[in-house]
Amino acid sequence: MIKTLIADDEPLIAAGIRTVLESAGDIEVVAVARDGREAVQAARRHHVDVALLDISMPVMDGLAAAAELTGPRVVLLTAFGNEDNVRRAVRQGVSGFVLKACTPEELIRAVRAAHAGQAYLSPAVARQVLDMAAPGGDERGRDAVRRLATLTARETDILALVAQGLSNAQVARRVHMTEASVKTYVSRILAKLNCTNRVQAALLLRNAPFSN
Repeated sequence: MIKTLIADDEPLIAAGIRTVLESAGDIEVVAVARDGREAVQAARRHHVDVALLDISMPVMDGLAAAAELTGPRVVLLTAFGNEDNVRRAVRQGVSGFVLKACTPEELIRAVRAAHAGQAYLSPAVARQVLDMAAPGGDERGRDAVRRLATLTARETDILALVAQGLSNAQVARRVHMTEASVKTYVSRILAKLNCTNRVQAALLLRNAPFSN
């Protein structure tokens, strides 16, 4: 079971999210918090796997709470994809960013992806991330090239597929490897690039002058 925490200051929304997640069968909601500070304390107390945090909360917002959580994977939930929030979330290395207008199936996918060590972005947020990734200066491009140069040819091929949004299983089918092998490759790639998650690695690849 995926031990999950929900943090939202609106009880009705939190209750609805709980109903959706627990209908999945493999997700257990072990705690519900009403603000970021309470979420941090509950996540540590219950040793949760995934923390689903609303960005706009009193006392401490979701982004601030995410910065204090080092154990669980974090999925942020928001009513709209504010660009500053998206930028901060990517820099902090959160595992997911989901809009409250998402479907129940999408919310479940986001939690499962986070638990599996993968990134999940709502489509509207994904478009913003790609826009943010447009080359922004020679220095950023040079830094991307330096870091990408540490990868082997096989690792570069796998990163290119990851940057297209493919899951480990989909990458495995494309490169004729086992899913476990791809997972090992992805972990090694993230370590070499000093990236927290797949989204950051994809952005790094897009920042390279030759990425087109």
